[in-house]
Amino acid sequence: MEQLLIPLLLLFGIGFSGVKIDREYERGVIFRLGRLSKIKGPGLYWIIPAVDQKAKVDIRTKTVDIEPQETVTADSVTIRVNAVLYYRIIDPNKAITRVENYQMAVYQTAMTSLRNVVGQNILDDILQKRDQINFKVQEIVDEVTEPWGIAVERVETKDVEIPPTMQRAMAKEAEAIREKRARIIKAEAEQESSLKLGEASKSIMANPAALELRRLQMLTEIGAENNTTTILMMPSDFISLAKQWSESLQQQTSVSIQEHSIPPGSETE
Repeated sequence: MEQLLIPLLLLFGIGFSGVKIDREYERGVIFRLGRLSKIKGPGLYWIIPAVDQKAKVDIRTKTVDIEPQETVTADSVTIRVNAVLYYRIIDPNKAITRVENYQMAVYQTAMTSLRNVVGQNILDDILQKRDQINFKVQEIVDEVTEPWGIAVERVETKDVEIPPTMQRAMAKEAEAIREKRARIIKAEAEQESSLKLGEASKSIMANPAALELRRLQMLTEIGAENNTTTILMMPSDFISLAKQWSESLQQQTSVSIQEHSIPPGSETE
């Protein structure tokens, strides 16, 4: 009886060793006598011990942190760029049989593609058009990794390190641009203000009493703000009187000029 029990236990142990369990995000690539057989999982399944070999593959999205790459842009500026890449395996068969180490292959491809794409653009485009840079890197890496059964989901540029001298130059440029914009705005405001003042002066000349009303309004505002500044202003009556005196003087001057312009002897005739 014991002689029969021992072989049965051995057979049971060998058979039990062929039982495999894979999680929902895992797949098992089965090789039978060295040849690709099938893909199994998730869940419980059984393989032939000593005949079948299993390679486990994780089909979840993976993250690749691309270390900073030092490269020269199209306008000859040396910068360091790092990024992060997201990918997942869509065909476990190809990921195991087409490439030796798909993780290292994806990393190397992403690193070289990032360096090449950055080197083809100027610094301003790299700083302002990161979405286009990311899309271009994703497109190149996805094209390379497609035969390996890998899909690149996203590429994001994390940081761009610029030399300190270039940072100072960019700060000066930004300051100059803002100063230029401020001067233009101030000049436009002065131009608009001069036009409004010209219209106001014409209105006051037509109605001198408006100047007196404006003076009283300004005094009211000064009193409300508790301002101690004293402003001397001429009443509108003085302005009207000065205007009339100026017109009278002009008329007298024109009459005297006309009298002197009459030739001698014309009166006797």
